[in-house]
Amino acid sequence: MRETELSVKDFILPLFVRSGKGEKRPISSMPGHFQYSVDTAVKAAGAAVQAGVPGLILFGIPEKKDAKASGAYAENGIVQKAAKAIKDKHPDLLLIADLCFCEYTDHGHCGIVKGGRVLNDPTLALAARTAASQAKAGFDVIAPSGMMDGQVAAIRRALDSSGHSDVPVLAYAAKYASAYYGPFREAAESPPSFGDRSTYQMDPANFEEALREVALDVEEGADMVMVKPALPYLDVLKAVKARFGLPTAAYQVSGEFALIKAAAANGWVDEKRIALESLTSIKRAGADFILTYYALEAAQWLA
Repeated sequence: MRETELSVKDFILPLFVRSGKGEKRPISSMPGHFQYSVDTAVKAAGAAVQAGVPGLILFGIPEKKDAKASGAYAENGIVQKAAKAIKDKHPDLLLIADLCFCEYTDHGHCGIVKGGRVLNDPTLALAARTAASQAKAGFDVIAPSGMMDGQVAAIRRALDSSGHSDVPVLAYAAKYASAYYGPFREAAESPPSFGDRSTYQMDPANFEEALREVALDVEEGADMVMVKPALPYLDVLKAVKARFGLPTAAYQVSGEFALIKAAAANGWVDEKRIALESLTSIKRAGADFILTYYALEAAQWLA
């Protein structure tokens, strides 16, 4: 009689990759997660394969950051090297490239900054260049998360013109300026050095705007769309899936994960039950797949 079945095949595991060798640095606000060097990231990918998790999304932490986010589109950039190494060892594992610049800029914002403002249009050229670089490195899906207007169209043109017309775009179409991202900023070493990201990410109070944002990305050629965060925006997720019908992702973000972990560590909640309930509610609301830091643990529990 159960209407919604949760499966390990629903999960995508986020992975953080940094420079070095033999690195596996714990992320204090996200127990059980680490910053990996390329060699240890390959081992972590192997653990995902063994658990039955079908894919990873990679976030890079470059050795050096600059105002133009050059590490994001460098041929030997950190995620490019990681993608090649993982694909060499695990060719059937789906790899999604997060395309954003906050991890690569010295100011921590998601685009080119001038006079204390993020410039939308100059950022699009970097997004296009980065997408082509990531596809060349072996990523199966490009996922732009910067919330710049026109980024999907720019990326689609860049992929098509560089011989990667078969690489789909997963748009972070409704990405809110959320307080739930806190632990991620430690994990990716990407807090903004001034201001916040509310000028280009969405106001948590807005629902109709989310549908307009998704419609724009779909019009520009997005093959899949995402709602982020997940649990606080199940109403948006449900509406997006119902209105557009595209493959729809939801990102159970770092703060959602950390809240459960912290409460469980204090003995206040049953971690397994509450984590699986949360994931089930996200799927029930319309997610075709879920980006979650619980991917490996949930895979074990479901098995």
